[in-house]
Amino acid sequence: MRRHLLPVLALAAAISGAPAAFAQTAGGDPAADAKSAKRKEEWGDKQAPLVGLRNAGPCPFVKVLYDAGRYIEFKDAREASANVGFTGEIQGISAGCKYEGVEPIHLEMEVLFALGKGPQAQGDRKDYQYWVAITDRNRSILAKEYFTLPVDFKGGDRVMMTDRLSNINIPRAGQNVSGANFEVLVGFEVTPQMAAFNRDGKRFRVNAGGATAAAGTAASQ
Repeated sequence: MRRHLLPVLALAAAISGAPAAFAQTAGGDPAADAKSAKRKEEWGDKQAPLVGLRNAGPCPFVKVLYDAGRYIEFKDAREASANVGFTGEIQGISAGCKYEGVEPIHLEMEVLFALGKGPQAQGDRKDYQYWVAITDRNRSILAKEYFTLPVDFKGGDRVMMTDRLSNINIPRAGQNVSGANFEVLVGFEVTPQMAAFNRDGKRFRVNAGGATAAAGTAASQ
């Protein structure tokens, strides 16, 4: 599935950055504290395959936003396995980029999704909404676009899908601005309750109707 991401705001001033060797990027957020390390373990070690692109500098860091990395519907806002509708999890990201003179950095990425159907899900089809945002190193949003991922469970309760974004262009103020000055974030469009559920470390398996989650704890995947 081919998608296109168009920037909605260009940089106003140059951000300096020296070119370096190309490195493939993937979801994850390494940090010193144990909580961030566990998040990296959960989200950052799985990659979808993507052919590398030629470039003359480092690619932007691409990662899943932790609070929006999982999607779990709850009937009547009750957090219980018997009340779960459709679910989703971003399991990995692969990305590659290339530079062409002073042109925007061109980024291609593939997002791997694990999608589930709980006991309260209605029907076999679900349109999941997710987004991709480009930020600078000061975390200012330069571009953000929303995408729809239609899923047909065909009578089952679990689907794995990979969505390819083939035209992500990151604006630069000059040729010396490198990809290291930018981040690309990916996440589901979630409700405040879903974001809080993720933030607290609670979780269900993808086929959430057959698992339980304890408040404030992470069950093994």
